[in-house]
Parts: sequence; C-alpha cells; structure tokens
Amino acid sequence: MGRQIRVRGAALAASALLAVAGCSGTGTTGKDAKPPAPPAPAGTSPSVPGGTDGKPAAGDVLPGMADAGTARTRLAALKVAPPGTMAGYSRAKFTHWAEQGNKCDTREVVLKRDGKDVVQDSECKAVSGTWRSLYDGTVVTDASKMDIDHIVPLAEGWRSGAAGWDAAQRKAFANDLTHPQLLSVTAAANRSKGDQSPDLWQPPDKSSWCQYGRAWTTVKSAYGLTVTEPEKKMLSTMLDTCAA
Repeated sequence: MGRQIRVRGAALAASALLAVAGCSGTGTTGKDAKPPAPPAPAGTSPSVPGGTDGKPAAGDVLPGMADAGTARTRLAALKVAPPGTMAGYSRAKFTHWAEQGNKCDTREVVLKRDGKDVVQDSECKAVSGTWRSLYDGTVVTDASKMDIDHIVPLAEGWRSGAAGWDAAQRKAFANDLTHPQLLSVTAAANRSKGDQSPDLWQPPDKSSWCQYGRAWTTVKSAYGLTVTEPEKKMLSTMLDTCAA
C-alpha cells in the first residue's frame, strides 16, 4: 500500500511539472500570443542577422533558392491573405546594414559575393569590380551605382507578417545572407521596383523571372509570410518560365 501511494504521488508531481512547462511555452493566446520566429540562417543565433555569405548554387545568382518544383510546392502552401496595414511601419525598424566582421557590413558582403573581380579597400568598401544586374541585364563597373535589393521588400514584409515580429527578427530578415533575400542590382531597377509585389512589378528582363519567382517564394515560405491572390498568380506565371 505504501508503494502505491509513493507511485501515485510521483505521477501527480510529474503532471504538475508538465502543466508548468506548458504555461512557459505556448500558454499565451489571442492578442498576447507571439508569432513564430522566422528561421535563423544556418550557423547563427535567432537574435542576430545572417553571419555567412552563402554561395549560390550553380546557375543561380542567389544562395538558398528552392528549385522550380520545390518552389511550386511551397507557393501552393503559402497562406493567402489581404495585405496588412502600413500603420507603424518604418524602415528604421529593420536595422540594416549590420556589421558582418572584418570592418564589413551586409552591403559590402553582398557586393563582394555578387560581383566579379571585386577589390575592396582596407575599410571593406568595393573600389572596383564588375556587376551584372539581374533585373535589367545592365553591366556596371562602379559599385556606387549598385543598390542592394531586398527581394521581398521590407515594407512588403511588414504588410505580410513582419509587423508582428520583434526587432531582432526584423534585423535578421533585413540582413539575411543565407536565404535568397539580398541581391546587387542597379539603383534604377531597385527604385523602379520600390516595395511592390510581383503582381505590381516584374523585372524588365523576362529571362530573370524564373530566378526572381523562385527567390521570392523561397523567402516568403522561409519566413512564414502571406501572399495575396494576385501575387500568388503572378509568382506561378514566373515559375512557369523555368525550364522543365
């Protein structure tokens, strides 16, 4: 009888511990519930920006891109929702460009990754090199004429889920060197795009649509962001341009 009492007491204690653990994990509900954190790039902490200049796969201009078939599957799985409000948005809430070590910030790391024969000075600034802008096919030899584009613009991220993130999550999104989120393009192309989604703006060089659609879909899927119906339709059109 004494042994049965001890066993029962242990079981009750274990149940109590599980209940406490549940409260410390997903116990919040409604407006107090915190959205899931976006993925941390490989080899980094969830609270810091991407810390690796991942190399693109053969034939790709960006690292971490899903192939066309995988992108179609991920696109089908994205949640469709109307765009959120811009209330409270500020680019300053997405800290960039973050320091990446050796006096380099995210911009300089991307310029080095995307260019050919890039030479940097002692402060990590690109002083020479050649860049080909994916969106318009323009070849540039002056780094100052290149912008670093957020494939999924910061404002678009805000409208599709990032408004609910904390500062560290937004910083990671704005400086992600592992997913296909950052690309060197001409300033003219970047400013033409602005914060528009694919249904409202497409790269003028149609040969880039496959990679652009794959990159956009990969990023939205990785960060759990929503898409609108017109956006999803245009992404499907872009993925249809990929070679079978």
